[in-house]
Amino acid sequence: MKNNIKQTLLLTAVFILAFGSLLHAQSIYKISNSKDMDMKLSGTSTLHSWTMDAKSFSGDADFHFESGSQLSSVKSLTFTLAVADLKGSEGGLNKNAYKALKAKDYKDIDYKLLSATITPEKNNKYLIKARGNLTIAGVTKEVTMDVECVVNPDATITCTGSEKLNMTDYAVKPPTFMLGAMKTGDAITLNFTLVYKKTI
Repeated sequence: MKNNIKQTLLLTAVFILAFGSLLHAQSIYKISNSKDMDMKLSGTSTLHSWTMDAKSFSGDADFHFESGSQLSSVKSLTFTLAVADLKGSEGGLNKNAYKALKAKDYKDIDYKLLSATITPEKNNKYLIKARGNLTIAGVTKEVTMDVECVVNPDATITCTGSEKLNMTDYAVKPPTFMLGAMKTGDAITLNFTLVYKKTI
């Protein structure tokens, strides 16, 4: 009788653990460098607006789902962008931007999520209030941004967002080119579209 009770309790515990893992499944994703990926730094200057674009990134994320389909939390999310991968239409601006961003000493722009609040929307879309650390030119600042996430039919997750920054907040001197005739403004905007692909 005692053995039967023990076996029943053991089976119940196993069932609860298994059922709990199905309700709150963990999925590890990595950035997939697809044609849909994009990241831009844009700003203004004394002559015209400018944009530097990149298509190659790295990073991963830990997404959790309830009942297998409902995104319930984001435990971690990172991305890394090599400064040298940012390209603009002006060769002189590229060169001076790399110098201003201290690319020789700090090769990457990094982001690491600290916390996230998720609001479900329609059609597998979610609004994520993301708080994280953004590191540019060796200086780390905490930023909070709204990120739109879509769980796609192929199970990839597309994250899109935008954040306004000041270069001087990161000890970056706004670059100039054309022998100083063109001076960039301090304010810049970071726009990104990242696609995370499930690995586990």
